[in-house]
Amino acid sequence: MIVHLTAEAESDLEQIGDYIAQDNPKRALSFVLELRDKCLSLADAPYGLPLGPRYGHYGIRHWVYGNYLIFYHVDVENDRVVVVHVLHGARDFAKLLFDED
Repeated sequence: MIVHLTAEAESDLEQIGDYIAQDNPKRALSFVLELRDKCLSLADAPYGLPLGPRYGHYGIRHWVYGNYLIFYHVDVENDRVVVVHVLHGARDFAKLLFDED
């Protein structure tokens, strides 16, 4: 399987890097590369993580890396993993992912 990062996920990574760079530019780059590597490694075991109880009915799974959550779904028809967002765990991710109020 291949891994596809949506424009939103790419933007999330850029924003994470910008935020960390305010205090530590060198670490910002290395951390964003780590996050990206984690996203890409989902190709090895896309079903290895369970569907989340709050959002499983959407087909969304998540992987925790530090304080961040990598949200993705498996696109069986196109044989790929689609990373939809990479968000800090303290954010209101339900609203961002599912447009819930």
